[in-house]
Amino acid sequence: MTPPRQSQSDRRPINVLIVDDSAVVRQVMSAVLSQEQDMNVSAAADPIIAMEKMKRVRPHVIVLDLEMPRMDGLTFLHKIMAEDPIPVVVCSGLTGAGTEAALRAIEEGAVEIVTKPKLGVGEFLYESAVTLIDAVKAAAQACLRPRGLVTRPAQRKLTADAVLPRSKKPPLNFTSDKVVAIGASTGGTEALRGVLETMPPDAPGFVVVQHMPENFTTAFAQRLNQICRIEVKEAAHGDRVVEGRALIAPGNRHLLLRRSGAHYIVEVNDGPLVSRHRPSVDVLFRSVAQAAGSNAIGVIMTGMGDDGAEGLLEMKKAGATTIAQDEASCVVFGMPKEAIVKGAVDEVVALSGIPETILRRMASLQTLR
Repeated sequence: MTPPRQSQSDRRPINVLIVDDSAVVRQVMSAVLSQEQDMNVSAAADPIIAMEKMKRVRPHVIVLDLEMPRMDGLTFLHKIMAEDPIPVVVCSGLTGAGTEAALRAIEEGAVEIVTKPKLGVGEFLYESAVTLIDAVKAAAQACLRPRGLVTRPAQRKLTADAVLPRSKKPPLNFTSDKVVAIGASTGGTEALRGVLETMPPDAPGFVVVQHMPENFTTAFAQRLNQICRIEVKEAAHGDRVVEGRALIAPGNRHLLLRRSGAHYIVEVNDGPLVSRHRPSVDVLFRSVAQAAGSNAIGVIMTGMGDDGAEGLLEMKKAGATTIAQDEASCVVFGMPKEAIVKGAVDEVVALSGIPETILRRMASLQTLR
């Protein structure tokens, strides 16, 4: 018998179940998550033990390894999503074959992918902790549909100023090139697929920030490239934004749009976490506002937090058209909601209607030029 579901609306603690065969990893993750006052953390060495614990207390979020004894993580994930969907954060090293496994985990219904903290590297451990905590909190808010070591104190959240200063110069709009900038987080991998796979070969150029770790974006872009009619690739420094191409920000690197003569190129660089993320949607959107102005369309989709809200407002003030995914089709409505509240959004659209809206709005831009 399945224990009754527990609502998060009354702000009761988030029950988190860590499922990993490494005792060290279980200890580190438990220490990281237990520092949050709103989390109750338990752990299991494999899925069989986890299922026994789940009979007693139904977790709100499961943090899941992929390679374990007795039952592998993908089999366990499939079973959860088929029988009683619970938000799952896959925590993997994401190297070699593990990257493909992580992509399969997304397809099976995992809402987030994070990289295991690398022990012994202080600064990286802090950033890993931030990512893990945010992923679990985002997962706890996810709306799912059935499918048949103490870290440093939290630091001040940085804005896009930390990577790209504000500019008082208006963007140069005398070019026939156009660009669509998309930002997404929790649930965004599947949402992005839904948008990009419907695009025609002559679609406008896309620049995309999806919150995800290193060693994942290359495989993610390759997977999309196989199913889309447009080219999809992980962005490299100096890549040109052209029709029929989507450039995905590399994990752990910021992506910026720059003007090069009459064309647009991208810049990929390091920098601090902005709005708790690297890559940051705010950084991308600010750069698009400065480089493209009214030649751009900005789209903010499913995700927790407020990354992208301020940047989308800057795009709108610079003359860009702005679109937000609606609440009903979001896995987590946080990012679009924050942008709407700020007055940064021209049109709120269901995920299924975003591709048509982009093409319609882009056609209007072409007519006006």
